[in-house]
Amino acid sequence: MSRQTDDAAALESQPEWLQAYVESPEKQKALYKRTLLIVVFSQIFGGAGLAAGITVGALLAKDMLGTDSVAGLPIALFTLGSAGAALVVGRLSQRYGRRAGLASGFLTGGIGAIGVIIAAITNNIFLLFAALLIYGAGSATNLQARYAGTDLASSKQRATAVSIAMVSTTLGAVAGPNLVEAMGEFAISIGLPALSGPFILAAAAYIVAGLVLLFFLRPDPFVVARAIALAERNAKASSPDYVEEELVTDKRGIGVAALIMVLTQMVMVAIMTMTPVHMGHHGHGLSAVGMVIGFHIGAMYLPSLLTGVLVDKIGRATMAVASGVTLLISGIIAAVAPGESMFWITLALILLGLGWNFGLISGTALLVDATNPTNRAKMQGTVDVTVALSGATGGMLSGMVVANSSFAFLSLAGGYYP
Repeated sequence: MSRQTDDAAALESQPEWLQAYVESPEKQKALYKRTLLIVVFSQIFGGAGLAAGITVGALLAKDMLGTDSVAGLPIALFTLGSAGAALVVGRLSQRYGRRAGLASGFLTGGIGAIGVIIAAITNNIFLLFAALLIYGAGSATNLQARYAGTDLASSKQRATAVSIAMVSTTLGAVAGPNLVEAMGEFAISIGLPALSGPFILAAAAYIVAGLVLLFFLRPDPFVVARAIALAERNAKASSPDYVEEELVTDKRGIGVAALIMVLTQMVMVAIMTMTPVHMGHHGHGLSAVGMVIGFHIGAMYLPSLLTGVLVDKIGRATMAVASGVTLLISGIIAAVAPGESMFWITLALILLGLGWNFGLISGTALLVDATNPTNRAKMQGTVDVTVALSGATGGMLSGMVVANSSFAFLSLAGGYYP
């Protein structure tokens, strides 16, 4: 059976509501705007859930194990968990739509955060490690949500759509670290360990984000985008001079996009993971750590609106180069800055987040450009697996590098690597 015959049969079997979106550009534009609004709302909560593990994960492991050498393990574990989750979320999204994939990922992350709380209460290190793997699903979903806004976007809107989804994460992601001390006090007030407090916030935030997507991301933008692509192919096939061609996937474009995102993720996670421990060695308390990480996460997401416009206007490659330069400057500052100086540590972490932002948005836009609706969500999930694994590697090795050399060496190596 030819692809044209398959397409025609698929079009005939489509429900009326879906056909209405296929035939109406106005309904498509309205759904695009509504999708962005729902994604923005869910990402506010998703950002808050993400921040807990970044801010206190290393400190919790250090307290439970009594050594700095494995302080990078928590971020490595939940980043490793996010790798597996990215694959599952991508495949669920390809088969059932963004709603099923994203809602499942956030709800799973919430369950993982609850597991971390129980591990902290019982001082069970094995449960902590297992829960962190599950908690990583929220991190993967937080990143995968950026693709939902691109499903109905034109080629000139894609980076901007990604940026809108990412910038909304800022509200929760910046608030999360700055609530570390308050959540720690709340945990103590109900008889729980202080470092479990941020994970209470994470559990609630991820579960709310999942429920928002589950109940409100209707109609599903990916399902509609796939139906539109099917109708366009069928229309072309009806032309008398049409010659059937295979759908093109730009493998080189996918490889370049993956490389950009992998390098920026590895460097960012490695330096970020050990910053709270480095600050602790120089007498900084939880509130100071929370503030620095808050600025860092703000720099990861807040510039997104401008970054998206720049990526769409001046090009993907230019902004990818800007990412490498920014990460290099960040690494140099982190390496030479006095450990007692809040200003220089904060500046280094802001530039670290900004370099990551440039790399992720330019790489994401390249990936969307290089794929088509028949494989897009699945390929996005697959690439995000490699991104997550690179982050896990950076997080896991960072503690070992610092334990056997110094934070300055880690920062210089990370800044040079891109």
